Amino acid sequence: MRLLIVGASTGLGRALFDGLSTAGYETIGVSRSVPGGVDPARWIAADFRNPADAADVILRAISTESAPLDGVIYNLGVWEPSAFTEDYDFTAQDDAVTLGLLASNVTGPILLLQRLLPQLLATTQPRVILTGSTSGLPRSGRPEVAFGASKAALNGIADALRAQYHRNRLAVTTLQLGYLNTEDALSVPRAAAAARGDGTLIPVHDVVDVVATLLGLSGASYVRELLMPAILDERF
Repeated sequence: MRLLIVGASTGLGRALFDGLSTAGYETIGVSRSVPGGVDPARWIAADFRNPADAADVILRAISTESAPLDGVIYNLGVWEPSAFTEDYDFTAQDDAVTLGLLASNVTGPILLLQRLLPQLLATTQPRVILTGSTSGLPRSGRPEVAFGASKAALNGIADALRAQYHRNRLAVTTLQLGYLNTEDALSVPRAAAAARGDGTLIPVHDVVDVVATLLGLSGASYVRELLMPAILDERF
């Protein structure tokens, strides 16, 4: 299975790129620039602050390959600079930052999937996984307006895609993830990564395993939405 992973340079995205590659998937990473230590042939540099341009760059790169694209994991999630801190103030947010956030988190997946769906639908088990957040769920308890709204929008995107492409067997899953431990890469033992945060942070190892399970399902089923908070997240 050939997968495109958007937002793959660091954190969860890099864990997905590395972990799914190890599991036997052919992964293609996307980020603003090509990170060091990776094969440039397996990476596309695209900046989703300009979503139309980024989507066009990716389409051109993918179209030059002979193998079909089976799945897209849109893992990009930009938040306000002061998000998740006591300094966050909705009224103080810069317009340019907010517009860039919405471009990356909402317009980006719409335009990218609009361009790539013809190729995806030509495969036997087309898959789309959208990385959402518990911040985008109703009554999430989080005050970050633009980030929360952008993650809530992913459910609307997913529902509309399912409605139109149900007969094409397009499997669209939204992952509603809680607070992640992105400091510890897959190279850190899972037990050590799970200990960070003492139950309040999810190791990326767990998310990679969940995504691998989703991708390994038969064509007869799929998971619509998966809610995955940390075990001691008081909101859930």
